[in-house]
Amino acid sequence: MVAVPSQTAIREALARDVDAGFEVLVRTHAGAVYSAALRLSGSRPNAEDLTQDAFVRAYRALRRFDGERMRTLQPRAWLLTITLNVWRNHLRTTARRPPAGAPPTSEVADHAPGPAERAVESAEARALARLLAALPERHRVPVVLRHIVGMSYAEIAAVQSCPVGTAKANVARGMAALKDMAAAPAVPPPLRPARARPAAPRRPRRVASPVLKEVP
Repeated sequence: MVAVPSQTAIREALARDVDAGFEVLVRTHAGAVYSAALRLSGSRPNAEDLTQDAFVRAYRALRRFDGERMRTLQPRAWLLTITLNVWRNHLRTTARRPPAGAPPTSEVADHAPGPAERAVESAEARALARLLAALPERHRVPVVLRHIVGMSYAEIAAVQSCPVGTAKANVARGMAALKDMAAAPAVPPPLRPARARPAAPRRPRRVASPVLKEVP
């Protein structure tokens, strides 16, 4: 089993050599960044683009940091802050110019399941994506960071620039809302009014021919 570098080890690697340290940063936190981007955007292609954009921005910022700034960096919280900003920029862009194409999907698999397992995973992922999308951002983001990425409340507070108590409360409220939505009965689609069947054409009545009587 490969040991995961500690945050301190990543900071020291970045302080020694930005390029080499950045490779360590990507290997260690790419999964967390992608998972957050996927659950926030609800789209696998969008999550890939957001992840790449976040790391590009992170690398450009690191090139401007000095050694002291590197050693005080909180790598994961810092990366997720960049990811959230990239995602918000994406939302603003798509709001101005709605994308065309197929609807988003949230199917994710880290192994190679069979067809039946893939179908179950896909259905569960879509259900989770719909529930998360229904949450307001102030609850969706902390729930994703806590229960998808696995961040501590202190890290969530750092990402959202709020007190730890506020981060805990937002996670609790978001989870409560998710449970309520998951327990709510599904609303059936509205019934379409039955279309009136066209009346069958009436057959003309047969009129008996008049009987002509002889006039005496």
